[in-house]
Order: sequence, then structure tokens, then C-alpha cells
Amino acid sequence: LSRTNLLEYRKSPDSGTAQAANPNQWQRRRAEALEAFQSIAGRLPGKERACALEPVTGEETDCGTYVRRLISYQSQPGGRVPAYLCIPKTASNGAKAPAVLCLHPTDHKMGFKVVVGLGGKPHRQYAAELAERGFVTLSPSYPLLADYQPDLKALDMPTGTMKAIWDNLRGLDYLESLPFVDAKRGFAAIGHSLGGHNAIFTSVFDERVRVVVSSCGFDSLLDYYGGNLKGYVQERYMLPMARFVSNAPSVPWDYYELIACLAPRLVYVNAPVRDANFRWDSVDRIADAARPVFALHGKAENLLVRHPDCEHDFPDGERLESYEWIARGLQWTMTSATLPAKDSSTQPR
Repeated sequence: LSRTNLLEYRKSPDSGTAQAANPNQWQRRRAEALEAFQSIAGRLPGKERACALEPVTGEETDCGTYVRRLISYQSQPGGRVPAYLCIPKTASNGAKAPAVLCLHPTDHKMGFKVVVGLGGKPHRQYAAELAERGFVTLSPSYPLLADYQPDLKALDMPTGTMKAIWDNLRGLDYLESLPFVDAKRGFAAIGHSLGGHNAIFTSVFDERVRVVVSSCGFDSLLDYYGGNLKGYVQERYMLPMARFVSNAPSVPWDYYELIACLAPRLVYVNAPVRDANFRWDSVDRIADAARPVFALHGKAENLLVRHPDCEHDFPDGERLESYEWIARGLQWTMTSATLPAKDSSTQPR
């Protein structure tokens, strides 16, 4: 199937291809794309792996307008996930609030602490900022970063990527169980860098996520460091990518299809023009290819790409705009909070 003509689908394994004329027909291409991704990342676990969550709360900190809890939950038998849960005081006082899954970037020292504002680089504290705006936020740790070192083999997890996806999906189950979360609105997922593609990987498997924000999270595998995929060949990502390390065109999945798989949900992409990790022009090619799939669902406008004039970062203007995108998708009026005004560096796409 064409990498860029995403309306093309296989009518059956033994017949030719056709152009999807409606969302039902496109579901065949979507299903094939998810199968291709799982052929490398590993099979998504079935419901039998979804044991009791058995959440445990460690420390609790009053952060002014919200409370931050260090918790853990059991995502599978023998596997506990550390996470930060931020609860706006308005929600804890009886008014339910929508929830956002906040996925952190690569940080070997701070890990998930960076998104709640406890250190690391600036402009990554989106879990804290969203809590200040009235959202419940859950920030799970990514496997094999900082202090979260699960034994993937003992847990029968094929890759670090699939372990992260499963931990995140179980995090949504945990959010659904909380009395102060308005789960009927659906959820949002937001992430920068590692968190940016983690948000995509998670959301394609769970339509409870209605808004996806990916900052500096992807480009085509053909363009990633000139097609050198060794960055993906790590235990915490996808070791099976090793056989494609210098043959990117042969990888059975790419972000072209994964972004299209998010249709018709709201998708906000921050792709800085000076990002050395992921090429902004590659992101545009992906968006141009995926937009017809959004249009097929009558939602071409639900895919938005911004190009700030900066390096691998999530600037104030784009972060704030992404929060507005989340509020729109979850039909929520944000509470006021202080954040620098949007700058003029954004280039709409």
C-alpha cells in the first residue's frame, strides 16, 4: 500500500486495492496499519492482563490550586507503575473535571518529575499547568527511564514501547475509576519528544482519548536522522527495529498511517523549524497525507500543525494553544492561570 496515499486500502488479502470513499472502508486500512505497528512493537495485551489496579498513594503535596499525589497502580500482575496524580481543588470539592494523560520526555534523572515542574528542562511542566487550569492530570513514568526499571522479560512485555502503551491504557482505567474525574467527556493525551510519540502510540489503540497533543514527537522514519533508525533500537523502545536500522523504507509502519489512525479526533502537533531530532518539513508531508483521512470523516480541520522558530522545545505560545485545543475537545472551560502571552513565532500550517 502507498505510504502517502492513505485512502488506499486492500479490499481483501487476495484482491486489489481501492480508494476509501467513507470511514467504514478506511477502517480496513486502519486495521492493517495497527497490525503492521504491532509486528514490530509487539502485540497489545488482551483484557486478561488487566488485573485489579490496587492504587497506592505515597506522598501528597499542596500546590495551591491543586494537590499533587505520588501514586502507583498495578498495570499487570507483578507490575506497578509510579505516577503523579494532580487534582484541582475544585474537583476534589465535588465538581468533576476532565482528565489528561501527561507523558514525559526522555530524562534519565528526573523522569516523570519534569512534567509536574519538579526539575529538568523548562517548558515541559504541562501536567502542573493543566492542573492549574482545572484538569485532573495523570503522569505515568516511562519504563526503563530514571527510577522505573521494570523487568520486561519477566512481565512478558515484547518491547518497552508496548509496555509504555499498556501502562498508559491502564492509567486511563485508573482515571475512569476516580469519582472526581468526568470520564464521559473522554480524555486527552499530551507529550513532548518521547512523550510526543508515546501519546500517538497510546491513542491509536484507545478511542477514549479524544484529543492528542504531540510536541517534537515524530517525523517519517524515512527522514529520521536521514533514515538511520538506531535511535529506535533500544530496550525501552523497539529492539526489533534493529533489522531495519539502515533500511527505513522496509519498516512495515510509519507515522503517516499512525497520524491518520487518529482521525477524526483533535490532533495538535508542535514541530519547531530548528528541531534537530525531528524534521518539521517531514511532519508537514505526513500531515498533508493524513488530512484527506480526517476530511473523509468530515473533520479536516481537526489536524493542526504549528512551526515555532525554536529548537527541540515546547514554547509557551504553543503549549497554551494546545491547552485550548484540549479544552475544546473535552468541552471544558479552563480556570484562569498565569502563563506568558503567546509570542509571534508561530507559523500556522
